[in-house]
Amino acid sequence: MGNPSRLGRDASTHSPRAGVIGLGHIGGGVAVSLARRGRTPASYDIRADAGSDLEGVPAQLATPAAVARASDVVLVAVVDAQEVRTVLTGDDGLLAGSHPGLVVVILSTIAISEIQELAATCDQHNVALLDCGVTPGDKAPDNGMVAMLGGPPDVVARAMPVLNDFAKRVVYCGELGAGMITKIARNVVTYGGWRAVDEAACLLEAADIEPSKLITVIEDADPEGATLLKLLRLRLSNPHEGRISAGGAEIIDKDLAAAQMLAQQLGVQVPLIDVTRSTLAHSDEDVEAASSSNGTDSHDEFARGISALDAVYGPGFSSTVPGDADDDPTLSDTIRHLFGEVWMRPYLSIRDRRLLVMGATAMLGRADLIRRQAEGALHNRELTSEQLREAVLQLHYYVGWGNGRSVRQGVEQALAAHAERKPSPSKQDPDPDAD
Repeated sequence: MGNPSRLGRDASTHSPRAGVIGLGHIGGGVAVSLARRGRTPASYDIRADAGSDLEGVPAQLATPAAVARASDVVLVAVVDAQEVRTVLTGDDGLLAGSHPGLVVVILSTIAISEIQELAATCDQHNVALLDCGVTPGDKAPDNGMVAMLGGPPDVVARAMPVLNDFAKRVVYCGELGAGMITKIARNVVTYGGWRAVDEAACLLEAADIEPSKLITVIEDADPEGATLLKLLRLRLSNPHEGRISAGGAEIIDKDLAAAQMLAQQLGVQVPLIDVTRSTLAHSDEDVEAASSSNGTDSHDEFARGISALDAVYGPGFSSTVPGDADDDPTLSDTIRHLFGEVWMRPYLSIRDRRLLVMGATAMLGRADLIRRQAEGALHNRELTSEQLREAVLQLHYYVGWGNGRSVRQGVEQALAAHAERKPSPSKQDPDPDAD
């Protein structure tokens, strides 16, 4: 199998005609880039005036079918899978005007199952389909995007001249779906980064610290995001590298706990920090060790369970355990095995396990037990007051109105107690958890 990325313009025996469906932010930019390279595209958009101000792009055609008849490679840049499906299969869609050898390239970010479904539909009409994630969108008019491509190499080779004319680089990722998977992974890094930056900026602003100070620190300590890329390279080159070790998780937990305390004092919502801390996982080696008592001192198991109680219900909760609990077989076994082992397993977060327990507890109609779980969620900042009250509503329909009232009672008691314990914000900002 050849490397499609090497099959560029020189490998083409003719100059394929290009078409673009969807002349919005990305599609319009792609059409302009193609025109600048001398590959004037046929185009269509549901909005009649969408292409009126696109440099070098001629008036759009009447239907997607007309674009298909005028093109060898059609780039589809619409919003979602339903719009892609309509563009392909509508009465005047691309397939209605298709011809043997037509290549459809999906630039829209859609699910992999949808890519496969659409490819099967195209195949019935002797039309080939490629998936092609693109980024960054603001560089579309300047031949500045990177294209992440998936599909059969022979089809890729036919489409490559058109792709090279709008993208500064085409990265062939593998068979059908591989390009979209790469784009989705890229989005995870991008949007996660946006959320992290937003929360960091909110903390600085709430504390009256100039955000430019953090910019200076990051630029000097981690130029051009080198640490993130280094971690990604480690993680991808060796699945056992770049992971969070048990020791590393302890340090991260400590640092994120400090961030949560600061956020609470300043009245700032930090959901990414909250979720990251609640889902810190132990290594597989730790799980195996926790699942086996062979060679492990009974006292160590009990101590681990006591620590787990504080992790589940909040710092200091273990002080409520009787001093002679280790001598009580039922209580000590619960602390050792339920908390020291089961609650600490990595495959579900503490937050996940708590929601499961709340669902089961709701069937008992025990407001006191619901309150305990709700207080633990609030201590750990796993759930907001709005989320807890939403859980009350959800459970009402599954556990009955009588039990539902008990759930509501326990949650409201936990919220009231939590409000009394919360420190006053250092600034006179509204309390985000206030009723």
